[in-house]
Amino acid sequence: MTSAHHLLADEVSVSYGRQVVLDGVSLRIGRGETVGLRGPSGGGKSTLVRVLALLHQPDRGRVRIDGTAVDAVRYAVPVALRTRVAALFQSPRAAADPRLSLTDLIAEPLRATRTPESAVRERVAELADLVGLTADLRSRRPHAVSDGQLQRACLARALVHRPDYLLCDEATAMLDASTQAHVAAVIRDYQRTQQAGVLVITHDQTLLDRWSDRIVDLAATAGVRA
Repeated sequence: MTSAHHLLADEVSVSYGRQVVLDGVSLRIGRGETVGLRGPSGGGKSTLVRVLALLHQPDRGRVRIDGTAVDAVRYAVPVALRTRVAALFQSPRAAADPRLSLTDLIAEPLRATRTPESAVRERVAELADLVGLTADLRSRRPHAVSDGQLQRACLARALVHRPDYLLCDEATAMLDASTQAHVAAVIRDYQRTQQAGVLVITHDQTLLDRWSDRIVDLAATAGVRA
């Protein structure tokens, strides 16, 4: 990949009221690499993920995807651009609509972009198999499955548009060891086949060291191209 192929937070600043959460932070995630992000709880890591995932508009600075500046968030961003970045968060219950079956949860982003239903069914079945969701689980709603099963569905949902960049914010923290290992393996395999860039946030230093190509300290990213 050329040097232009990266997801970039470019001197991003975010405040909530008078509290400055991010102050001129820059972070680069290249295609095919895994970047670990380290920092204290409440230090702005999750806010940075939301900015990079085009879910939160920074007060200053901007996000660039492969050199293209993005000045909007959510559905104001063109489909071809916003579907190139996906995020997997710590709490699947906070991320999942409790009214949807796991099948519909995975399918929703495809239907939002008016993907033909035959293609939706095919992609959902492919991803459900990939993350280890059996047919009986797919018909259930979030309240009827475990946290690990729901996080598998959220992972499938995150991968549904084949994103170039995947942002994992404590994505395995609430999972048992076997589910944690499976989710991590799916992400690594996806990264290898798609040459995706991955951002990993975790308080598990062993996991961070094992998974990351390089580790960035959030406190050191203000005013620096990390």
